[in-house]
Amino acid sequence: MIHSYKLGGLNIVLDICSGSVHAVDEVAYDIINLYEKEEKEKIISLMLEKYGDREDVTREELELCFDDIERLKKEGKLFSEDTFEPMAGELKKKSAGIVKALCIHIAHTCNLNCSYCFASQGKYHGDRAMMSFEVGKQAFDFLIANSGTRKNLEVDFFGGEPLMNFDVVKKLVAYARSIEKEHGKNFRFTLTTNGVLIDDDVIDFANREMSNVVLSLDGRKEVHDRFRVDYNGKGSWEKIVPKFQKLVEARGGKNYYMRGTFTHHNPDFLEDIKEMLSLGFKELSMEPVVCAEDDPSALTAEDLPVVMKQYEELAELMLKKYKEGDGFTFYHYMIDLKGGPCIYKRISGCGSGTEYMAVTPWGDLYPCHQFVGEEKYKLGDVWKGVTNTDTQNEFAECNVYTREECRNCWARLYCSGGCAANAYHATGSVKGIYKTGCELFKKRMECAIMLEVAKTLGE
Repeated sequence: MIHSYKLGGLNIVLDICSGSVHAVDEVAYDIINLYEKEEKEKIISLMLEKYGDREDVTREELELCFDDIERLKKEGKLFSEDTFEPMAGELKKKSAGIVKALCIHIAHTCNLNCSYCFASQGKYHGDRAMMSFEVGKQAFDFLIANSGTRKNLEVDFFGGEPLMNFDVVKKLVAYARSIEKEHGKNFRFTLTTNGVLIDDDVIDFANREMSNVVLSLDGRKEVHDRFRVDYNGKGSWEKIVPKFQKLVEARGGKNYYMRGTFTHHNPDFLEDIKEMLSLGFKELSMEPVVCAEDDPSALTAEDLPVVMKQYEELAELMLKKYKEGDGFTFYHYMIDLKGGPCIYKRISGCGSGTEYMAVTPWGDLYPCHQFVGEEKYKLGDVWKGVTNTDTQNEFAECNVYTREECRNCWARLYCSGGCAANAYHATGSVKGIYKTGCELFKKRMECAIMLEVAKTLGE
């Protein structure tokens, strides 16, 4: 299976199952797209008719092009077959019962009142709560006890707003550091914050202990302050931007992400990215809003062409900045065309509910942060472990071959079946498909691949 497209002045052909990426001229592009549909002589005739005014397009040159295509096919770099289905699920079977990451909901409350918040202003459709040190300690003990031989363990302090329970965060990190060596583990921490409570103590602690910091900023002041307001309705942009700048400068401009959300009200999100760049931020992410279809913030069918164009223009801007020696990172365009995840990971999909779980302030376990509050998806707790094995098995069975719509999708080995939570909220099933998310993902992949090809050709 191949996927071909034109973008950024390039003709790109992806061989889906080998991972090969080919940048070709117009003639080769046309021949490859006809190769499995027409006989060789018919294709040559069509090419001579289409490109008859070009001196370089002769029967001899077309024959050579065919030879190259056939060689690549024999080498498994074009029209390669999908032989991966028997492997689907094998990685999850091999790692059954092994947990490598936890999302610690240290605070189910927030000091902002964002109307588009998927977590209902941080309380997840339930009571506001703070995690105690005792519950958090048990969560770390659970992770170590269920991590098998894995050395590197990931913990994300999440909310709500984690800094509203900062003392417990510090105590839990200290506890983890005190036990990691005796268990042969290495904890890597992430902190996700809206920035309101950042001060020198937070900055010093984050730079000492956090492998990554995720900072919530929606870009332009008028966009950010439309939703990211306090309980008095006052926007937070002016309060948090200087704090973010100070934190990022103290980190040396590395190991952080500015994470924004774009909605129906700002499908032109590239302008928000430009604003972040003007503020000195270089590690960026803009995510489409996750909310009900009837929510005023939800992206509409009319928004999608605008968003698609924004992704293309973003790739062009990134290439321009890269050539100027002033490059920046966009999370969804980070792709390794020479390596990347192993094939088992590509076909087995998201590890939510199996190797990754969320922990509530009460110690309950859920497949991920987006399932918290969905009682039927409660897996167990940090004392007894996973007791809802039927639900865990449902997540273990999620892969690109159990989702029928994924089987013939060219992007399946890039997205690995997509987000189970988005699928559930869109269709009622973790094995469903969030179609809008799929279309956006495919566009991002086309742009990301084009960007990497353009960089390689320019070297």
